[in-house]
Amino acid sequence: MADPARVPADLLYSDHHDWARVEGEEATFGITWYAQDQLGEIVFWDGAKVGDEVTAGDSYTELESVKAVSEVVAPLSGRIVAVNEEAERSPETINEHPYEQGWLVRVALSAPAEADRLLPPAAYEELIG
Repeated sequence: MADPARVPADLLYSDHHDWARVEGEEATFGITWYAQDQLGEIVFWDGAKVGDEVTAGDSYTELESVKAVSEVVAPLSGRIVAVNEEAERSPETINEHPYEQGWLVRVALSAPAEADRLLPPAAYEELIG
């Protein structure tokens, strides 16, 4: 059974360690607890822009940590309708609360059926061990 602190049951996951909270025709994206743990302290995020198109499997922004700069991969395709400005101002929020206050973008989905290709919580938990 998935650990709800590390792998919340209401999300879908990519093997790139990104999550999506799908709500109808929109979804909120972020990085997983595992991803932020691997990155270490996130010190900078220059968020994507409202109106940008994102494609599932392609990078749409970067996070800079004390260890490295990492690309963030879109789990689903669509158009960005909101960016988490609080996480831009205080990137440590992404480490502290990756599933709630640390979300990155909200997207109007262009292909909602892509969600069928994402991992359910138990499968993602298996992936990260």
